[in-house]
Amino acid sequence: MSAAHTKAQDALRARYPQHFQAMYQGRAIAFLFVLLAVLVFAFGVHRLDMSYERIVGGLGELGSMAMRMIPPDPGSWHRAGIYAYAMLETLAIALLGTLMAATAAFPLGFLAARNTTINGVVKFFARRSFDTLRGVDILIWALIWINVVGLGPFAGVLALFMSDLGIFGKLFSEAIEAADDKPVEGVLSTGGSSLAAVRFGILPQLMPVLLSQVLYAFESNTRSASIIGIVGAGGIGLILSEQIRTLELQEMSFVILLILGTVSLIDLGCARLRFSIIGPRAL
Repeated sequence: MSAAHTKAQDALRARYPQHFQAMYQGRAIAFLFVLLAVLVFAFGVHRLDMSYERIVGGLGELGSMAMRMIPPDPGSWHRAGIYAYAMLETLAIALLGTLMAATAAFPLGFLAARNTTINGVVKFFARRSFDTLRGVDILIWALIWINVVGLGPFAGVLALFMSDLGIFGKLFSEAIEAADDKPVEGVLSTGGSSLAAVRFGILPQLMPVLLSQVLYAFESNTRSASIIGIVGAGGIGLILSEQIRTLELQEMSFVILLILGTVSLIDLGCARLRFSIIGPRAL
């Protein structure tokens, strides 16, 4: 082996040490992670009192409960109307919470994106704020706002707004950072301002992505709005929690089917809307 070849190999070793380390080193680290995961799993099984007998017995009870839920029955036409109104209230909570969060996150996303932020400090605080909002579960936000504004749909809207603001802020900022720089450079090279570069260079690339994210969030928030109603934030969830507590299983199954049917229709409608606005790639 020539001296030049040896020198080149030494340079590669110094530049990419991870590719020249012994195989057993990487395997040892992987083995430690697997061992740690097994230990955590074993600890969880022991501390959470999980057992085969409880699982089998629970499945039997679940099957018995499912049989008592058939056939789904709203009880009366009057109660069916109450369920339909509560479902519309849930849709309104999901729609308002989603639109408010998307509207607020749109300008804030530019502050958190690397290529459009004012400076590094603003970017840091914007991203950490999104992390904080996103790190608190929506049920916790619902309980907080219930104590602030009282029971009802308004607390549900604010809970969705806070939770989605952190999610949209992260997604929007990442979409802005992933935008192609060439259109921006083209606008700037013709004498356009930074604002014009964002308007004509970045926004046309962003809008299909942002619209798709907002439509998916609305679909997801319909389910979330059904859940937060259980803690008193309005909507169909409040009715569902009462039926679970009183074991009105046939009416409960009717409400569950109502929620599933509504979510399916929203999914179909959002897909059609993406197709009509963005094009076949949205599907």
